[in-house]
Amino acid sequence: MNICVIGTGYVGLVTGACLAEFGMNLICVDNDIQKIDLLRQGKITVYEPGLDNLVAKGTREGRLRFSSSIEEGVKSSLVIFIAVGTPPNEDGSADLRFVEEVGKEIAPWMDGYKVAVMKSTVPVGTARWLKELIQKHQPQPAPFDIVSNPEFLREGSAIEDFMRPDRVVIGAESEQAVAIMKDIYSALYLIETPFILTSLESAEMIKYATNGFLATKVTFINEIANLCEKVGADVHHVAKAMGLDGRIGKKFLHPGPGYGGSCFPKDTRALSKIAREKGYTFRVLDSVIQANEDQKRRMVDKIKEMVGDLRGKRIGILGLSFKPNTNDIRESSSIAIIQGLLEMEAKVKTFDPAAMEEAKTVLPEVEYGKDAYDVASGADALVLATEWNQFRRLDLLRIKALLKEPIFIDLRNVYDPAHMKRLGFRYCGVGR
Repeated sequence: MNICVIGTGYVGLVTGACLAEFGMNLICVDNDIQKIDLLRQGKITVYEPGLDNLVAKGTREGRLRFSSSIEEGVKSSLVIFIAVGTPPNEDGSADLRFVEEVGKEIAPWMDGYKVAVMKSTVPVGTARWLKELIQKHQPQPAPFDIVSNPEFLREGSAIEDFMRPDRVVIGAESEQAVAIMKDIYSALYLIETPFILTSLESAEMIKYATNGFLATKVTFINEIANLCEKVGADVHHVAKAMGLDGRIGKKFLHPGPGYGGSCFPKDTRALSKIAREKGYTFRVLDSVIQANEDQKRRMVDKIKEMVGDLRGKRIGILGLSFKPNTNDIRESSSIAIIQGLLEMEAKVKTFDPAAMEEAKTVLPEVEYGKDAYDVASGADALVLATEWNQFRRLDLLRIKALLKEPIFIDLRNVYDPAHMKRLGFRYCGVGR
């Protein structure tokens, strides 16, 4: 089957590479000619473990190619996946201008039956709006169907999530479109992946509801952690016991400095905005959004409590990306914490295995180290903000010797408090 993916960002490139691995013929289209040239040279434009090898394999075997021509992509394909960005507007709603541009651009080149698949995260009702938009801009009526097929990719493990998903959601009104989508994902039948066949609106809502609930779960355990600190409980024991309850589950019960990234912040705000537009107040979600912002500020207060007056103090920060195995700093708690420290006139030195180039664009005044030990050298305190694997096995005695003061603030609860105390650190975690 010939498939076109429009948009070669994170979702688009992973989708294209994985579908090529499924045996489909893929053409990935982007209007960024420089990006297309890099991809043709085998240079990956996003950081995702294993993606470079998968793209190279698909390209080498002739199932994956790249183009800047919408006409070429649409004419040569039966199915068109739309995977462009939907960044947040100032009011929290999703910005659909890129989706609109794609709809207008693909309409003239539909020279036969096509299936347009919405992969981007979009508000409920977007699929129907897009269908009308395409029809309006077709010079001659051509048959096509719209499908909502939301992605559930976690940055850092996106390939595994695509190849072995918890479920595949297909929102459609046409049996023909459903049959084509099942054919695309037929490889997943072998591993008995559940398929959810539903309406366009339900498919769109599933993505928002999922991310909204996961964000709520993260925020709930952070709130419990904050309370644990006040009553003398250990949040890790609390979370473990909670997670053993089959009704709750252990995933996303890891306290920390608040969620970030490209999905949770954007999607929670968008879902809240959708509710307000329909005259409904989503009280739980609104509280989650506010509590998550408060959590980031609370981490700055925690550092101040450990160090004292931050003016002129040198703080080392380990980790800039919002989570390990990605260079994504969007809505990163680490970035917000550093900005808070700078406002208090602290000096910051930081290191991240993948995200420093991205961080330099928003934090030019920060000093960037070559590794964790360089960051610790001469610092008044060391803060572990992102739990990269290489930060989990630090030479702690070396770290202690390098620090000006043996203060270790572990915002990911990587290290054991009793062990850190035995080593002579003044240690604090979250909820412990």
